[in-house]
Amino acid sequence: MFRSMSRSNEHLWPTPANRIANLKPNTPVRNLELLMLRVYPQRMLVTDSYAGPVAAACGRDDTGLVGVVLWAEQVDSVRPGDVIRIHSGWCRSRDGALVISTGRHGRLSVIRPS
Repeated sequence: MFRSMSRSNEHLWPTPANRIANLKPNTPVRNLELLMLRVYPQRMLVTDSYAGPVAAACGRDDTGLVGVVLWAEQVDSVRPGDVIRIHSGWCRSRDGALVISTGRHGRLSVIRPS
C-alpha cells in the first residue's frame, strides 16, 4: 500500500524568536524589539575576518533581559533608552547567558531614539 510522506519528516528550521522569552541558543532572531538599558564602552577587535569597534550592551522587552553585541556603526548609533529592532540576527549562549547579535550579515535599526 502506498504511504505518502508526512510533512513531519521534513527538516524544519527553528522558528525565529521575536520575544526574549522565546530565545534559544543557536537559533535565528527576527524582528525582536528591545529597549536598550545599557551600552558598555567600545573596544577594538582585530581578527582574521573583522577589524573594528565592538561593544557589549543589555536590552529588555516585557519578557526578560538579554545581552546584545553591537558591531561597527551600531556602536555609535545605539544609546541607552533607544528602542531597537533586530531585523535579522542570531542568538548564542555565552557563559550560560543568552546573547544576541546581528553578526556579519544581519540588520539592526533604531526605531525610537531616546
